[in-house]
Amino acid sequence: MRIDRIQENYNVAINFVQFPLHPETPVEGRTLEQLFNASPADIAQKNEHMKGLMDAEGLPYGKRTHTYNSRKAQELAKWADTQTNGNKIHDALFRAYFVDSLNVADKAVLLGVCKKLGLDEEAASEVIDGTSYSDAVDADWQKSRAYGVTGVPTYVVGQAGIVGAQPYEAIEQLLQQAGVTTRDA
Repeated sequence: MRIDRIQENYNVAINFVQFPLHPETPVEGRTLEQLFNASPADIAQKNEHMKGLMDAEGLPYGKRTHTYNSRKAQELAKWADTQTNGNKIHDALFRAYFVDSLNVADKAVLLGVCKKLGLDEEAASEVIDGTSYSDAVDADWQKSRAYGVTGVPTYVVGQAGIVGAQPYEAIEQLLQQAGVTTRDA
């Protein structure tokens, strides 16, 4: 993956910032046909395009039929980032949503992700049921808006950024323009 390669080659810390992707989506989700006001054939074409992008990144991708509200998953991720090995939740939530097509607004799904990662399920349940990380996600959403983020992934270094699944070389150029040094420098 590009992020792993960047961390191997550059002196840079990766910070995940949450983004409000379709925050109006109800907890039970919506079909992609509803979301995009598109036909099943159009959705199949979008899925093929996305699969191509994921294949180029070396990431798995399943056949998606729905979109789900990710707000509670984002709050859970902010909490997990404070836990030992909690940073693994980002890949696990990606897999749940984009590969397994699971509803990441569903508490049982989120607790299942935590269980697989060895995270404290009782503490995770409290995060899901409460609002203790709501302000942190709100701050991330505001930061995303301030940077003009319109899609994911977005890479920001210093005051510059690029949006979308970019080639490694584009991300590397962004790092170099910001003066980030390589690990061998």
